[in-house]
Amino acid sequence: MKLILKKYLKEKDISVYWLMKETGISQKGIYDLVNNKTDGIKFDTLGKICSALNCTPNDLLEHLPKK
Repeated sequence: MKLILKKYLKEKDISVYWLMKETGISQKGIYDLVNNKTDGIKFDTLGKICSALNCTPNDLLEHLPKK
């Protein structure tokens, strides 16, 4: 799985700063998620992001088949 948060934010013209303020997630936390510098995401964090963006996890995750 790959988090496509950066792509989603760009498509919706939403800033990372707005998402940080709206969710209460730290700047480093949001930066790591947006730039895929993390191995996973907590359900609580995913829930905050989905609530702020009014979307579902399916909108933010992309399945990468095994090679």
